[in-house]
Amino acid sequence: MLMKMDKFDPEEIIEEFEALTKDSERVQRETLEKILNENGGTEYLQKWGLNGRTDAESFKACVPLVTHKDLEPYIQRIANGGDGSSILTGKPITTISLSSGTTQGKPKFVPFNDELVESTVQIYKTSFAFRSREFPIGNGKSLQFIYSSKQFKTKGGLAAGTATTNCFSNSQYKDMMMAILSPCCSPDEVIYGGNFQQSLYCHLLCGLLFRDEVQIVSSTFAHSIIGSFKTFEQVWEELCTDIRDGVLSTRVTDQSIRTAMSRLLKPNPELADKIYKICSGLSNWYGLIPELFPNAKYVYGIMTGSMEPYLKKLRHYAGELPLLAADYGASEGWIGSNVNPKLPPELVTFAVLPNIGYYEFIPLSEFVDGFMEPKPVGLTEVKVGEEYEIIVTNFAGFYRYRLGDVVKVMGFHNSTPELQFVCRRNLLFNINIDKNTEKDLQLAVEAGSNLLAEEKLEVVDFTSLVDLSTDPGHYVIFWEVSGEASEEVLKECCDCMDRSFIDAGYVSSRKVNTIGALELRVVRRGTFHKILDHYVELGAAVSQFKTPRFVGPSNGRVLQILGNNVVKSYFSTAFN
Repeated sequence: MLMKMDKFDPEEIIEEFEALTKDSERVQRETLEKILNENGGTEYLQKWGLNGRTDAESFKACVPLVTHKDLEPYIQRIANGGDGSSILTGKPITTISLSSGTTQGKPKFVPFNDELVESTVQIYKTSFAFRSREFPIGNGKSLQFIYSSKQFKTKGGLAAGTATTNCFSNSQYKDMMMAILSPCCSPDEVIYGGNFQQSLYCHLLCGLLFRDEVQIVSSTFAHSIIGSFKTFEQVWEELCTDIRDGVLSTRVTDQSIRTAMSRLLKPNPELADKIYKICSGLSNWYGLIPELFPNAKYVYGIMTGSMEPYLKKLRHYAGELPLLAADYGASEGWIGSNVNPKLPPELVTFAVLPNIGYYEFIPLSEFVDGFMEPKPVGLTEVKVGEEYEIIVTNFAGFYRYRLGDVVKVMGFHNSTPELQFVCRRNLLFNINIDKNTEKDLQLAVEAGSNLLAEEKLEVVDFTSLVDLSTDPGHYVIFWEVSGEASEEVLKECCDCMDRSFIDAGYVSSRKVNTIGALELRVVRRGTFHKILDHYVELGAAVSQFKTPRFVGPSNGRVLQILGNNVVKSYFSTAFN
């Protein structure tokens, strides 16, 4: 159990981290040995003939690289009861996490255990220590837009829920979060409320009630913070009325939430008038967050990868407040901490913690189509400036697991690498000889959306697909726009995005028409909220949701939502 805040010494945590990373190669050997000693008797590892060996050479020679698809039968057996045997881990798996499901069309099961909680605590403690050195906070509160979905029981009786829900249900995690991010403004009833919109409304209300005490504004993902303040723009007058009268809006019907909020709400006309004056005087809501919360030190959440397109809007709300990127990991486990919190999210790096897992890296610079993949290298063998795909072995039953992430090594902290997230490797446009990643898509959308600024509009959200129903096939990008853009500007946006894909294979294929003209489809306002609702119905937590940037055949319902809401379509003339 973590110590309380007054005994939580950031400098001591940093000292431990420095010691840990001075000899990462040794720590990696010891970590792998520990993982294999604890789990060597499992059905999965015995299958590969390790026979008790715990050295890296034997491990890599015997155990193959795998994806989630390879492990699904084992995880499903665990979820179904496990036949009473040790399948993936020596200690029993008691909880199952659900991924967001946005990449593959449906949530996937992921083993969740106490060791994963412990690594979560260590990651968060480490990054908090470095944050507190640069941005010290006092005994205030944090406005956290967090939501816990309901857990359910698998066929075998295991508790199952999103990774965030499983963490929130763990007392060690809750104590740690209270120590690191300060007490949350909102009572547990709001976090665990069954209705997202009602919980969000009350998060906003709680933040306003404690506005002078709020030091941190955070959520799991950047887009959740933006969505929260977009909602604020619509309901701020109603919130002021609640504060003035001391009575919660009738829009909140959940009785447990109403009871909890009644303990906080008291008539406060002075506060209501102050907030009303602030909101009435703001121009285009710029700097809304520091205006509402004058003692806030920073805005915190995951801001890399698929969250980067939201940074412009987040900066609009945050004004001069720093944006601090949260740590790097996935439902399957953690990788590294942000130990350079002053870096902007676009440049942020993550220092790998060498004791929470065993890591290998496939060098992408040596990869040649049609040939065997290059041999993975170890944590301390990576080279600065090179890009790699990460392979994870951890205490939660993943052995030589291909996470699917591409990272770039930006430097070293002592002997552990500092990684910059680049993209998901499997999110790839490919029709002919073209190879465009999620990052390439983001850059193209950013270039095209810049033209909307002339009409004071913005792209609310976007996704894409490869349309092979035409000959030749072509890229399709879906945009939800904040207002009505002119035909002329949208045509220019379409052309601009087509020109912005600079991959040589794409450009040459477009010139000879083996890839067709890029298509921009504009969808109705609210379309991406319908996609969010769809994933929530599948069991995803709102705070864990990520808009899928590429929609494949397995995302049938998402394709249907998009198709039913297209209002305009444009084809590029960039290569005519």
